[in-house]
Amino acid sequence: MKHVIVVGGGFAGLNVAKKLGNKKGVTVTLIDKNNFHLFQPLLYQVAMAALNAGDIAYPLRMILSRYRNVTVFRGVVKNVDREKRTVYTDFGELRYDYLVLACGTKHHYFGHNEWEEFAPGLKTIGQAAEIRKRIMEAYENAERTQDVAERRKLLTFVIVGGGPTGVELAGSIGEMSRYYLSKYYKNIDPKLARIFIVHASPRILQTFSPELSSKATRALEKLGVQVWTCSVVNRIDADGIQVGSERIEAGTVLWAAGVRATSIGKTIGFETDKTGRIIVGEDLSVAGYPEIFVGGDQAHFELPDGSTHQGTASVALQEGQAIGENILCDVERKERKLFRYRDKGQMATIGKNTAVAERGNMKLSGLPAWIIWLGVHVYYLSGMMHRIFVLMQWGWSYFTFGHGARIVNKEWRFYSSTAEPAEPAEPTELVSFSECALPTESVPK
Repeated sequence: MKHVIVVGGGFAGLNVAKKLGNKKGVTVTLIDKNNFHLFQPLLYQVAMAALNAGDIAYPLRMILSRYRNVTVFRGVVKNVDREKRTVYTDFGELRYDYLVLACGTKHHYFGHNEWEEFAPGLKTIGQAAEIRKRIMEAYENAERTQDVAERRKLLTFVIVGGGPTGVELAGSIGEMSRYYLSKYYKNIDPKLARIFIVHASPRILQTFSPELSSKATRALEKLGVQVWTCSVVNRIDADGIQVGSERIEAGTVLWAAGVRATSIGKTIGFETDKTGRIIVGEDLSVAGYPEIFVGGDQAHFELPDGSTHQGTASVALQEGQAIGENILCDVERKERKLFRYRDKGQMATIGKNTAVAERGNMKLSGLPAWIIWLGVHVYYLSGMMHRIFVLMQWGWSYFTFGHGARIVNKEWRFYSSTAEPAEPAEPTELVSFSECALPTESVPK
């Protein structure tokens, strides 16, 4: 029996375990710091009170319960001895025949980790709860203050980064302010909230076509969102942000500008790229260590044109399945298969009835794209119960303009995503955008 250790219960790690489930000749141990699988594409809806955390989180043991050869441990992997084939965890040592690293990413503040205190990112349920608390507290404090300048500041929201996460957050705040909260506050008009997307590139949704990027910008502007492109953040503090010579006084700043891989790759001693992703070959294994595979956001898989795959759920899912197949090929003494990604397109939602979707030459926006976005995200949720509950909540919100629980709990605490003892805060080589005529010290998106 070959023992396969999978580190990480995200899309990549989970699909490795599923692929190897109930297969002869292998046993699987999956280790994750949480005991649940989180559907991150909908995490922003938890932050905006549209969904509850339990709607997008599903226990790993329940997902994998039908696989007799799969064991799940909640724990943290501290290091790996490649020569002894041993994984060191916070609950002991485990030997492996095959190791799969799929630990995902964390937020990257480009050498300014002190910004996280003032601009939290969105990667975990704890961070979603923190963002929800900060947004709702801003409205609560604006409702009771008599200071006009302070009220204006509290009703100003800034999202740093114009990728899909930043666009979805900004659209959700704009929609929530205009259609939901405006009915409940007496002393303020939430519709007057100022919402900014500050993005370093020439346009938001940089990976989409310019046509869809422009349509997304116009849709955001209809919700009251101001889009600042070619804008580099120089400073973030408790009172707002500094963009070049411009100052935005803001009560809430959110970070959606960059991610980097977890530090396990550097800790082990593997070759990594600038964002900490481990360099892998065409079969997703590490050079010199064919028994070690890397998948998902932690893998640097170079394409013929020199680019790499985006850090999306679709890529992670397919890489997980491919890794599982290659391990089975080894067990059955067959030749490994080279990984080839099947591009299923990309999409982002801006608000009710509004989204953008792109696959090859097909480009959709508005209601058709939103319906596709809805169907895809419901389909990939784990468990029929979750799909039904999410559809019910979305249906209720759609027809009644209602929203989920907007409760402010003072006991919630801030959850840092950058606090990893194994990785010091170090400056990263930064990228300039000549199209925007930015200085070389610009912070990339």
